[in-house]
Amino acid sequence: METEAQEIIIKGINASPGICIGKAYLVDRQGVEVVPKYRIQDKELSNEIKRFKAAVKSAKDELRKIVEKSPEELQHAHILETHMALLKDKMLYGRTIETVKKESVNAEWALKKVVSNLIEVFQTMTDPYLKERSADVVQVADSIMHNLVGTKKINIAAIDKRVILVAHDLTPAETSQINLERVMGFITDRGGKASHTGIIARSLEIPAVVGLQTATATIRSDDLIIVDGNSGKVIIRPAEDNLVRYEERKIDYEEYKAVITSESKAPAESVDGVRLAVMGNIELPEEVFVLLNYGGDGIGLYRTEFQYFNRPDFPDEDELFDKYKDVIEAMHPKPVTIRTLDINGDKALNNQFGAEETNPALGLRAIRYCLKKPQVFKDQLRAILRAAAFGNTRILFPMISTYFEIREANRILDKAAESLEKDGLPYNRDIEIGAMIEVPSAVIMADVIAENVDFFSIGTNDLIQYALAIDRGNEQVAHLFQPLDPAIIRMLKHVADVAREKDIKIFMCGEMAGTPHHIPLLLGIGMDELSMNPQTIPDIKRVIRSLNVADTRSFMKEVLKQTTAKSTFELIKDTYGDILAEQLYSG
Repeated sequence: METEAQEIIIKGINASPGICIGKAYLVDRQGVEVVPKYRIQDKELSNEIKRFKAAVKSAKDELRKIVEKSPEELQHAHILETHMALLKDKMLYGRTIETVKKESVNAEWALKKVVSNLIEVFQTMTDPYLKERSADVVQVADSIMHNLVGTKKINIAAIDKRVILVAHDLTPAETSQINLERVMGFITDRGGKASHTGIIARSLEIPAVVGLQTATATIRSDDLIIVDGNSGKVIIRPAEDNLVRYEERKIDYEEYKAVITSESKAPAESVDGVRLAVMGNIELPEEVFVLLNYGGDGIGLYRTEFQYFNRPDFPDEDELFDKYKDVIEAMHPKPVTIRTLDINGDKALNNQFGAEETNPALGLRAIRYCLKKPQVFKDQLRAILRAAAFGNTRILFPMISTYFEIREANRILDKAAESLEKDGLPYNRDIEIGAMIEVPSAVIMADVIAENVDFFSIGTNDLIQYALAIDRGNEQVAHLFQPLDPAIIRMLKHVADVAREKDIKIFMCGEMAGTPHHIPLLLGIGMDELSMNPQTIPDIKRVIRSLNVADTRSFMKEVLKQTTAKSTFELIKDTYGDILAEQLYSG
C-alpha cells in the first residue's frame, strides 16, 4: 500500500554524532510493564525475600559474564560496574526488601514501587546529567524484574546481519555487546544525551538518536531508515531524494570526521602561535575514556555531585578518594579540575541536604552549603588532597559570590591538609586553587577574589542566568537566555582583564566554550583554557587552528560597541563566517 511506503520523520536527541542508512532491527524490549500485586502470607515472607535475592544474584551473574567478555579497549567496565553496584544499592535493594516485609507484598510489586519513587525524585532535577541517572535505576530494576518474572532477554551479540537497532531502551550491558561489524547505529524511545547508553555510543563512535518516544511503535523490522546523529533526526522509509541527499551527507561527514580525528590529538594552536588548552567536562569516571578519545588536554570540570545522590547518607572520605584517584591516574599527566560539591539548587535529591527551598537557585547551594556543613566539605577536601598525590590535580570552588567565601574555603582546605599531616596520610597541598565566576558579585569583586586563587573558571550557564535574571528552565523566558548579550560579553572581558592584571589564569567551563561561533570572541577576550562536552573538542580545536589571535583581539573592539545579542552574532558571522563554514560540518 502507498501509505506503507510514505516517508516519516521523527525527532529525538542527538546522543552520538554520525549518519547511518540501513535496515531496522527491532529489539522487543518493553520491560515488564504490568506487574500484579498480591499479598504474601507472613510465613512466606522469608521465601519471597529469598526469591528477590536470587533474582538480584542472577542479574549480577549475567552482568559479570558480560564484563568478563567485554574487550578491554571498549572501556565499558566502569559503566557496567556502576550497574553492578546499583544491584546492591540500599536505595534499591534494601528498600525493596523492606517494602516486602512491611507491606507483605510480592517482590515484583515492591520493586516497582521503590523504582517509581526513585524516578520521581530524579525527575525533579533540571541538571541533565543527574536526571539521566534515573535511567540507570530503571535498567537495573528491569534486569531484576526479568529474572523475577522469567521473561526472555535480548541477545544483541547474536545479530548476524548489518542493521540499525531500534529499541524502547538499551541498557549499558546490552549496548556493550554491540558488534561494530553488524550494528551501524541505534535509536531508542527512552534516554538522553547524558545517559550511560549515550556515553557508550559515543565511545563506540556509532550514530545514535535517543528519546524518540514513538520509534518502536512507528518503525517495522526491515524498514529502511536514516539515522542522523548530528541533528537527532530519524527518517523512516525515506523518499528517493532524501536518500540521495543523506548518502552524500554521510560521505561528507565521514571525510570530515577522518580529518578531525587525525588532528584531534594535536594541540589547539592558532595561526599566530598562541596555544590554548581544550579540556573536557565530565560527571562520571567512565567519561574519561571518551574524553581521551576526542583529544582532550585534560579535565576542566569534574562534577562531583553524582557521588552524593541515590543514597541515604553522605559518601565517606575513602569512597570519594577512590573515585578521584581512579580519574586522576587515568588522566595522568594531564590536569584534572575537581569542582567541590555543588549541591542543592536544581541538584537536591532528598532531605539529607536540607529543607526544601522556595527559590533554591538563590538559596543554600554550592559553596554556601559546604561552609554550613564544614565536616562534609572537609571530608571531600581531604579526599581530593589525598588523590592529588597520584597526579595533576586542581580544586575549583563553585558559586563564589563574596571574598569571605573564598577565604573560608581556603581556610578549611588548609585545615584538611593539616589533619592529613597529623594522620600521616600521603597528600599533595601544592595544587592550583580556582574560583568559579558565575554570579555578578564575583565579577565585580574579581580583583579581590583573584588574590586568593590561582585561576578563574567562568561558568557561563549560571552567569548568564543570574546576570540577565532569566530562569533557563522556564520556557516563557528561555529565548532571552543569550550568551552574546552585550552585558555578558562585557562581564567576560572584565574578568579576563582582571585575571591578566593579577597574573592568574582565566578559563571557561560553561556551554559557551563548546560553541564554535563563540570561539573568535573567546580568543579575543584572552582565554587560556576552554572546557566543554568531550565530543565537541575536535571541532573547537580545529576552529582555533584557523584563527589569528591578534586579529580576534582587534575584533573585540568592534564587539564591545554592539548593543544587542543579534548584532553581535551578525558581526561574528560577517567577520568569521567563511572560516567557520569551512571548518565545521553543519550536519
